[in-house]
Amino acid sequence: MNEDWPLLMSFFPAGWDELAASCGALKGLRKDKSPEQLLRTLLIHLGCGHSLRETVVRAREAEIADLSDVALLKRLRKSKAWLYAMCVALFRERGVVLSSEARFQVRLLDATTVKEPGKTGSLWRIHYSVSLPSLSCDYFKLTETQGVGTGESLTQFPIQAGDYIRADRGYSTARGIYHASARNAFVTVRVNTRSLPLQDRQGRPFDLLNAVRTVKKAGIRRVCKVRVSIQGRAPVPGRLCVIRKTEQAITLAQAPIRRQASQKGRTTKPETLEYAQYVILFTTFPERQFSPTEVLEWYRLRWQVASVFKRFKSIAQLGHLPKHDDESAKAWLYGKLLVALLVEKLIAHACDISPWGYRLAGRQAPQCVA
Repeated sequence: MNEDWPLLMSFFPAGWDELAASCGALKGLRKDKSPEQLLRTLLIHLGCGHSLRETVVRAREAEIADLSDVALLKRLRKSKAWLYAMCVALFRERGVVLSSEARFQVRLLDATTVKEPGKTGSLWRIHYSVSLPSLSCDYFKLTETQGVGTGESLTQFPIQAGDYIRADRGYSTARGIYHASARNAFVTVRVNTRSLPLQDRQGRPFDLLNAVRTVKKAGIRRVCKVRVSIQGRAPVPGRLCVIRKTEQAITLAQAPIRRQASQKGRTTKPETLEYAQYVILFTTFPERQFSPTEVLEWYRLRWQVASVFKRFKSIAQLGHLPKHDDESAKAWLYGKLLVALLVEKLIAHACDISPWGYRLAGRQAPQCVA
């Protein structure tokens, strides 16, 4: 239990122990008020994936803490603000600048859901932003999945001038695109053919289906200058970049559409199957800097954020919530995100191969190879 603990502590954000007191994590505890011992106990549960009962047994045997599983759950609840504050502190350490030019910030946005066990378990949505080329998280937000302001949207994220954002079709809404454009940021999103209102440059409704039908062979690209219409606001100008998939990719894309329609006893619309033959992107990336080919190539990188969620759920065990109330569920999620951020920080420091496996004190901070 003592192996490398002091080394791990060196990766915690500055003032992490003081945050425990200011966030109320130690309030009401009669003994074991050490923030170090509390965090060690929580990380046995959060980082190792042990149950509450197994965690308290291990902590007792290692003489870290002597408490019951019920008491540990209460401590986890009280630590919610502390775990969140440490995540924020780790964000501030790294900043959101990805390159030497602060005007060019590349970000991949997405969201994933996590469900509590049981038929009546709550469903939570984690909104997540990944930076390129570092593949590190620069922002996250936890919301419910029902109600106003909980859905996938660009408005869930703080966006700055100079951000270059890529997102999937769930973010293909006029409101979200306007949110980014109004902040002098640039976006590339996969077009949701049912929710994104498009116009031509003269303000007339854009016939998207006829436009994509002209792309009849794989590898052929078409670009159309369009704009996104927003009621009561100036339209956002941009480009449509369309490419046709290969025949095999088309078959793979249409199969789940047909299967879902069959399971629900519905008839698939012909245009739905037609749209599945293409990748259709709307972009506000500057035309002089990004050709249609470059826009399509940059969009491929969006899958990196999906890989992050896969790692969360497979390695960090960010899957089914083992809690039964909102406060403990949020605390558990913030704790898992803290573990993931610490892992990212450890990886960032492993810039070269060394037999001892960590950076020597006093050495200059490494530069990201990417």
